Amino acid sequence: MTSSKSKRYYYIDWLRLLAIFMVFLFHNARFFDSDDWHVKNAETSQVFTIFTTFTSQWLMPLFFLLSGLSAYYALSIQTARRYVWSKVRRLVVPLIVGTFTHVSYQVYLERLTHGDFAGSFMEFLPHYFEGGYGLGGNFAWMGLHLWYLEMLFVYSVLMLPLFLWLRGKRMQPIISRLTGCLAKPGAIFLIAVPAVIMELLSDAQQHIVFGEHWGGWSMLPHLAFFVTGYFVALDPRLISTIEKHRIVALIIALILSIVLYICALSAAGLQFLGTPTGSIARVLHTWFWLTAMMGFAHRHLSSANRFLGYANEGVLPLYILHQTVIILIGYHIVQLDVAIVVKYVLITTLSFAAIVALYEPLIRRFNVLRFLFGMKPKRPSA
Repeated sequence: MTSSKSKRYYYIDWLRLLAIFMVFLFHNARFFDSDDWHVKNAETSQVFTIFTTFTSQWLMPLFFLLSGLSAYYALSIQTARRYVWSKVRRLVVPLIVGTFTHVSYQVYLERLTHGDFAGSFMEFLPHYFEGGYGLGGNFAWMGLHLWYLEMLFVYSVLMLPLFLWLRGKRMQPIISRLTGCLAKPGAIFLIAVPAVIMELLSDAQQHIVFGEHWGGWSMLPHLAFFVTGYFVALDPRLISTIEKHRIVALIIALILSIVLYICALSAAGLQFLGTPTGSIARVLHTWFWLTAMMGFAHRHLSSANRFLGYANEGVLPLYILHQTVIILIGYHIVQLDVAIVVKYVLITTLSFAAIVALYEPLIRRFNVLRFLFGMKPKRPSA
């Protein structure tokens, strides 16, 4: 296996930008789909329902897959202790800050629009600390949309012994032989097996902790995608094999998307999706999309430019801020008497402008705010 200490894999950065862009569009669409959310438009749209349903199948798995890839390269240049501290700084600090500040406003607007509270935000604030959100109370112990930071930190710490063991010298011959087997035509898709197993194990656990409340998936499949990302980075031949299968993966992913959509249109189809076979089809559908995305990105997005460097630094602050800003602006926009498309464009445009207005002159330029949002300190200019 080749060393990765001095090389940066830009396709990961590009995919991370794609993921954060899609999660931004996804949450803007949540006002208008058929599922319940913090704030809803009076009228829903089948188009937005299809968009959010399709996107949720691969969006958070992509985040965890990229996090696994990044974990491998981070451990190539960091000790285990520094790795854990970096996770505390980049994940735990912004999670705590967000949970005790702006996330409370999301809960307030949800309670307000769902008829569970009447009054101002300042009147609601003392009630925010009463009980756990999703457990009959209000306190967002998982940070609402920041649950990804909390879950990623837990996974990063729990999997650290496994990650260190996998990169040990004794494991290199085994990883090399396994990589050779996966290089055979179609064999790379077998990497989805751990996620399939985890999905089947979690099927019966339909509650707040293990149920599919975490970006459309449960906790166990997310863990599988995280570990899978780390495994892919163990040998550079694996990503090369994924690249070779990108077109086949895209074709199969499109076919499965159509099949799963047709299933969702009938009672019999929905019943099938609730079976173990349906769960297997769902995980494979996601893995084909992830394979296609990684393959095309590795093929065509392996170089950097100034935009990538600037945008990649702002990914985490955008993720931390975006849902609160979207819900705050959307709460007012959905009350307008205009078409859904107009509302969506207004919410998307105004939310992005507001986030940039917070990030560029404030968060990006001051080290105190950079620390609170999980960023590295800004180096003093010469």
